[in-house]
Amino acid sequence: MKKISVVFVALLLLTSCGKEEKKFEAFSAEAFAYDLGGSWEVNASTRVKGMAQKEEGEYFVAAISYSVDLVKPSGELVKNIYEDQQDFSKNEEFIDIPLEVQFVLDSTFTSGNYKATFHVKDNSTGETTEVSADFKM
Repeated sequence: MKKISVVFVALLLLTSCGKEEKKFEAFSAEAFAYDLGGSWEVNASTRVKGMAQKEEGEYFVAAISYSVDLVKPSGELVKNIYEDQQDFSKNEEFIDIPLEVQFVLDSTFTSGNYKATFHVKDNSTGETTEVSADFKM
C-alpha cells in the first residue's frame, strides 16, 4: 500500500509540474523624447511574454495588437497616439516579443513630465496587459 501511495504522489507531482502556465504580461517599458527643433520625436518600447503561440508548419506564430496612450504634464490624456497590430513568426518558440513605437509631437506639446502607457492584447486569447514608462520633454 505504501508503494502505491508513493507512486501516486510522484505521478501527481509530475503531472502538476509538467506544464507551467504562462502569464501574459508586458515588462521593461522605456520611453525617450528627442528635440527635433520645433517638434519632438518619441521612441518607446516594451517586451511581452506569455502570449499564445500556434505552430504553423515549421514556425511558431503569435498575434499581438497594441496601442499607446499619452498623459501630458497637465494630466490630459491623449488616447491611442499610436496603434498597431502585428503577427510574429519564428522557427522556435518565443520567449518574449519586443514592441517598439515611434511618433512625433508637434510644438503644441509643452515641456514637462509625460507618461506613455502601452495597452497590449494577445489576439489569440483576448488577454490584455498594460505597462507604462515616464519620460521628459
